[in-house]
Amino acid sequence: MPAVFTHQFATPAHKGTAKVNTGLFINGKFVDAADGATFDVYDPFVGKVITKVAAAGSKDIDAAVHAAQTAFKTTWGLKTPGYERGRLLGRLADLIEQNIDELSALEAMDSGKPFLHAKTQDLAGVIGCVRYYAGWADKNYGQTIETTEAKFAYTRHEPIGVCGLIVPWNFPLLITAWKFAPALATGNTVVLKPSEVTPLTALRLAELVAEAGFPPGVFNVVPGLGSVAGQAISAHPAIGKVSFTGSTAVGRKIMETASKSNLKRVTLELGGKNPTIVFDDADFEQAIKWAIGGSFMHSGQVCAAGSRVFVQEGIYDKFVEVFKGAAASFKLGDGFDPATTLGPLVSQTQLDRVLGYIEAGKREGAKLQCGGAVASAAGSGYFLQPTVFTDVHADMKIVREEIFGPVAVIIKFKTEAEVIALANDTAYGLSSNVFSQNIGRALRVAHALEAGSAYVNQSAVPDFQVSFGGVKQSGFGKDMGAYALEGYTQVKSVHVNLGINL
Repeated sequence: MPAVFTHQFATPAHKGTAKVNTGLFINGKFVDAADGATFDVYDPFVGKVITKVAAAGSKDIDAAVHAAQTAFKTTWGLKTPGYERGRLLGRLADLIEQNIDELSALEAMDSGKPFLHAKTQDLAGVIGCVRYYAGWADKNYGQTIETTEAKFAYTRHEPIGVCGLIVPWNFPLLITAWKFAPALATGNTVVLKPSEVTPLTALRLAELVAEAGFPPGVFNVVPGLGSVAGQAISAHPAIGKVSFTGSTAVGRKIMETASKSNLKRVTLELGGKNPTIVFDDADFEQAIKWAIGGSFMHSGQVCAAGSRVFVQEGIYDKFVEVFKGAAASFKLGDGFDPATTLGPLVSQTQLDRVLGYIEAGKREGAKLQCGGAVASAAGSGYFLQPTVFTDVHADMKIVREEIFGPVAVIIKFKTEAEVIALANDTAYGLSSNVFSQNIGRALRVAHALEAGSAYVNQSAVPDFQVSFGGVKQSGFGKDMGAYALEGYTQVKSVHVNLGINL
């Protein structure tokens, strides 16, 4: 039988016990991996292993898909009316809210973000997202279409079937909610693969799904390595759709595998190298506040991080001084200390990767304004000082490639046309931020930027009611909002001959 991970929290931010079953959740039960394989799970704040979790292989993915397929055909899908699916999702949202402290503590410990951030931002977003799609479950309307008096024609928005959901480690439970809530609301069943770096909250969520009353097989959780479990999901012939959030490189592999298997539908939310544009007439204090948060939230491990900061020449020097001072003021340390404002990177691998980018910036001639080193005083985990570079040019690695760490570059510009060209000079197109009190200019620039989202006088803070997704090499398809429902349904046209002779 799978082991249960138990942890006692006794901190200023949270006191309580968390319990997580560390097996695979298939057909309503926790089971060991077929071959007994496991992987280590680390606490990034201290850099130590805290537990082991079952590692799904291809046989386990087969079992999960079979369970999901059976549930879709017998107890879910079109067998369960929308209002009942909505009721169960609403019940699940209530259970998440009742267990918010435990889930927040697990999320903080597993992903390296401060507990208060996990609770007030991530878990609050999870609850709101699940409730939002609970409301959509019985409102997935088709159309009645006029043709001739001899025919009645209409469309149905039908569920796809089994959906494979592959989620990243930076917002483990939040991005999981973005995917499973619309999938279940529209009648699909799911096989969820959380990141092998951060699997704990997905496994705890599985227990709450069962407690809420969802039929066995509707929601399955299969932690495992991306090269094994993720590959098996992408290739499985009985999975009708894969939704993936992660790197562009992996997204390409998923598309290739999906095309070589059963041409399953794919939606991808991939990397970003997002511009933050600050004009001379911006509200300076607000622009600094949002730009700092947009660059360094969750230690920069955010696909929508606005870490290419373009500042108009009239306020450039002042902006650089204030920005680097704000960057240096973050309090790094224990995630359960309420004073902590920035956590570590998620793993030693990620820390080494970001340090490599910092060295590349120095080597290519960028000017290091602050940071750039391991923050050893913060603790024994994977802490890195917030880092700011200036005097960069468009060909540098730190300007062109997604770093996924607390590293920002600040670039001077003169004109609106110039900054639009600079901002669009990237392979990515996920998000963008514009700061100006001239609303005409702000909207003109927002419309000109090649990005799936544009934020005016704020940085990227998605709302679950509004679609989120990229263009160019940041992917395609939408999470959140009503648009996400399209990714989990297929349209069937029905033509009825009324037998009228015209």
